[in-house]
Amino acid sequence: MQVVLEENILSKIILMPNTYTKLHIQFVFAVKYRMSLINKEWKEDLNKCITGIFQQNDHKMLQINSMPDHIHIFIGMRPHQSISSLVQNVKTEGSKWIKTQKFCKGAFGWQDSYGAFSYSKSHVPNVIRYIQNQEIHHEKETFLNEYRKILNVFKSTLMSNIFSKIRFSTKRSYGTTFLKLVIAYPRNVPMEQ
Repeated sequence: MQVVLEENILSKIILMPNTYTKLHIQFVFAVKYRMSLINKEWKEDLNKCITGIFQQNDHKMLQINSMPDHIHIFIGMRPHQSISSLVQNVKTEGSKWIKTQKFCKGAFGWQDSYGAFSYSKSHVPNVIRYIQNQEIHHEKETFLNEYRKILNVFKSTLMSNIFSKIRFSTKRSYGTTFLKLVIAYPRNVPMEQ
């Protein structure tokens, strides 16, 4: 009787030795004011820096690719850290690194907002391929249209509606291009649940 009891306890311990998760998250965020500041000459160094930040936070980099005005990052995420604290850490440390390297003549920063999208294991190869092919993809499509499509896929109708109202206009002054963001946002839109 005692042997059977010990085997039952042992089998329970072996079946659940620790927490198991499989979290695949794609992050998308833009350079502040959507300025095209990420240069081809140093984008691979930036990708390595950001990969290192994720690894220091004990997450697994699956794919990363930066464009002149935004970045896509796909990771295997561990549950010990919130998405918001991870993104804040990556943006802060990434910006510090860019400033330290003096890659930009002026200030560099990321927009405050970001997208974080989860995928099942079966989607991982397609997301990796999608991020790898960003240069080809953006020959045909703007970042804004791309982001709108991602929001539609994830059924984020509120955000998709907001993005459908966004218009950018540019203004040049003293050799610098400024973006003017215009949002026609209806007042009483219910929040998504």
